[in-house]
Amino acid sequence: MEPGSNIRLAEKQGETTISHERIYLHIWANKRAGGNLWENLRRQHKPYDKRRNGKSTRGVIRNRIGIENRPDIVDKKTRVGDWEFDTVIGCHHQGALVTLVERKTKFTLVGLVEHKTADAVTKEIVRLLTPYKHLVHTMTADNGKEFAYHEVIAKKLAADFYFARPYHSWERGLNENTNGLLRQYFPKCTNLRKMDYEEVVQTMDKLNRRPRKTLGYATPHDLMQNSLMATGVA
Repeated sequence: MEPGSNIRLAEKQGETTISHERIYLHIWANKRAGGNLWENLRRQHKPYDKRRNGKSTRGVIRNRIGIENRPDIVDKKTRVGDWEFDTVIGCHHQGALVTLVERKTKFTLVGLVEHKTADAVTKEIVRLLTPYKHLVHTMTADNGKEFAYHEVIAKKLAADFYFARPYHSWERGLNENTNGLLRQYFPKCTNLRKMDYEEVVQTMDKLNRRPRKTLGYATPHDLMQNSLMATGVA
């Protein structure tokens, strides 16, 4: 097997075709039995993908809880404390914004991370929401790997974490709309690693102090402050 060659067994009269997957299964079985067929492969370590019950586990977030299990009260927007999460990526993946939006008040929190890793995003979410911990009931995110540590976030904030269905961005419509507003200040050509965090904070404040027609021209800032005072927390 030469590197880069496209191996294909053409079906000919009197011959039997064999799929490439069957060949790999034979090679790995040979290796487990002490054989050396695997040494002829370009990738001489693990198989390309592990499978369970015939289904690929690549890219799957462990212990993921789908949005279909989320309480119906979240859709009604009758309480403060249900948040949507997402990330906004800088030009050429240079840095990222972590965006959190509360569904009823539209109050927005924005963090800045140098790399969109699960560890960095987890720490930033916890940092941003800790002051509002008593007003965090549920959290809903997309299926990005940066949310792989969702169980850590849920434990630290004592709230439930859910995932929208893949390719169903409208299930986090408020968050998507908020990201669009942020792009007015941070276009796709922006290198977020060079961004001053103070500018991010100022932009977040502008969004939260903007009167919204859907809120009866109240501001997200005022509504969140009222919610905080109602719970006795400054």
